[in-house]
Amino acid sequence: MYPFFRVFMAVVRARRQGPLRPGQVHSVRTRCWPWDIDPFMELNNGRSLTLMDIGRISMFARLGLRRLLAERGLRLTMAGARVQYRARVLPFAPIEIRSRVLGLDARFILVEHLTLTRGRPAHHALYRVAVVGPQGLVPAPAALADHPDEAWRAPAPDWAVGWSAAENAIPWPPELADRTD
Repeated sequence: MYPFFRVFMAVVRARRQGPLRPGQVHSVRTRCWPWDIDPFMELNNGRSLTLMDIGRISMFARLGLRRLLAERGLRLTMAGARVQYRARVLPFAPIEIRSRVLGLDARFILVEHLTLTRGRPAHHALYRVAVVGPQGLVPAPAALADHPDEAWRAPAPDWAVGWSAAENAIPWPPELADRTD
């Protein structure tokens, strides 16, 4: 089940922390609860992404981005992710999710998440966040062109833009869609 209560509480806490600017780090603390684990007695990899949702949603609350876009009939959705799992997160271990907006590429807002347990990096993810409206995808630079904070117009680092470009090179629909054997 999706952790709506955890998301809600993270957003409430985030609003108390005050505004955030792109590039600044937002941090959320939680714990690996029994309902977060898989049969191998560690944080389930899908739940890890869900915990990153909590970091991203509460970060966007501090950035004020969702409200600004909603006024224009726009919203955010995930357009791609790249994840590295490097260390186990065990039951009841403390977790910190650090999130930040890296910048923009030609179409997306690029966001970085780092999951730490006991102060050590465990999981790392890059997300492509799309801005969408009634007509479909709106390039992020166009959607944020008149944002009063110029930090929203900063390009993402080359390594993040390179990853996003590599995502564009993957065929869609996937070749597997035509396979029935």
